[in-house]
Amino acid sequence: MAPPTPAIIRAADPLFAERFLAMSSRDARFDGQFISGVHSTGIYCRPSCPAMTPKPANVTFYRTAAAAHEAGLRACKRCQPDAVPGSPEWNLHDDLASRAMRLIADGTVEREGVPGLADRLGYTSRHLGRVLVHELGAGPLALARAHRAQTARVLLASTGLSIADVAFAAGFSSIRQFNDTIQAVYETTPSALRARRSVATEQGAATAITLRLPTRAPFDGPGLMRFMSDHAITGVEEGDDTRFRRLVRLPGGIADVELSLDGPTAVICTAKLDTLADLSTLVSRIRRVLDLDADSAAIDESLARDDVLAPFVAARPGIRLPGTFSPEEALFRTMIGQQISVAAARTVLGRMTAALAEAPGLFPTPVQIAERGHEVLRGPAPRVASIIGVARALAAGDLVLDVGMPSGELAARLTAMPGVGPWTAGYLAMRVLGNPDVLLSTDLVMMASAARLGLPATARGLAAYGERWAPWRSYAGLQLWSAASKTHADRASRGR
Repeated sequence: MAPPTPAIIRAADPLFAERFLAMSSRDARFDGQFISGVHSTGIYCRPSCPAMTPKPANVTFYRTAAAAHEAGLRACKRCQPDAVPGSPEWNLHDDLASRAMRLIADGTVEREGVPGLADRLGYTSRHLGRVLVHELGAGPLALARAHRAQTARVLLASTGLSIADVAFAAGFSSIRQFNDTIQAVYETTPSALRARRSVATEQGAATAITLRLPTRAPFDGPGLMRFMSDHAITGVEEGDDTRFRRLVRLPGGIADVELSLDGPTAVICTAKLDTLADLSTLVSRIRRVLDLDADSAAIDESLARDDVLAPFVAARPGIRLPGTFSPEEALFRTMIGQQISVAAARTVLGRMTAALAEAPGLFPTPVQIAERGHEVLRGPAPRVASIIGVARALAAGDLVLDVGMPSGELAARLTAMPGVGPWTAGYLAMRVLGNPDVLLSTDLVMMASAARLGLPATARGLAAYGERWAPWRSYAGLQLWSAASKTHADRASRGR
């Protein structure tokens, strides 16, 4: 009996078969979730590439573009596989590879090198490299290099920055390194990439950038903008259902950022930065704040299987999990607003910002809150003491929060602080880490919403029922909150 051919062996792999079917049908829902490498042509593509479907024996699927680069492939000039939303996998999983990818996208390798990345993750550089090569097909340097190349391509295609400024903004250390990387990844020059752009964007100053950030459909952009504007701190943030603006602290300085919706599948970001070196980090944080890489089609399909949630999913498809520009700021906002209304929290936070921040529009630092927070914070003494205690721990480095943490470690660090409970830890896991599978079953508003919908109205009962929503329990909770807001608005409109 003849041995099976490579094509038959690969087709027998369920994951390969699933991805090959997605590629063969040119299904755009999978763009950014995996890379299709075609070894007979030496290129890699997005799954929806319109090119002729290759033979299975010639195809290898990769989790990252860096792995395709390491395999000797170059990016397809036709479909531009990196011009799509990123993988939702890095938030869905809490493993070392996913946490490393979150930090790499945030620019940790450029700022701190591989040793700094490994130290943040709690492993040696050698062990981290082994894990990433095994899991993702490329080490941390190769992954960071691919991220820089993708950032550079976006800037070349959508801004009027000079070639040198693009290289610097993307995180390259020299023009030569930049040119060599672009040639290796795209088999062309930076000037040739720029010549392909369809629309030239004029920049008013060297530090003024306008970018179009793609997302996956469906995308509840108005609902996301409304959430952010409803929670906007007076004097710090402003917005409505279509736009949002604020100042953002970045490693190299301050950015003045305005976000606006561009149809159903993109967001326009206009930013003025103190240094272009912060641009890649800013884009990464905006994508996390707006949850642009979420696989909304899969989330909605899963939650709609529940007859109770189905009408709400249909009424508000593409709901997104709002993130945060700063873990520390998110913690203070949560602690201060936890037992008061949204409107009252905005007022308190605005008053604290005006009194403590070093400049208008900037949220106070932990040091500023630790030193003078007692002058402006009001309320029960134990609650104020908890806030000041957290500020002092953050300022001293005794409490550290970042996107590279496992959810369990984040929860342990937070609940070890006096006055910080499991609800706060769970909420921060959603907002800081983008964890898609947290159900805040003890939340009073969520339990009240569940009761009105005929769901279990106790924390234990709701938690047990919510197991059917895994791995998207955070989004299910958002739908319950949304249902509660809609009920409140309906009652108000009827004069109740």
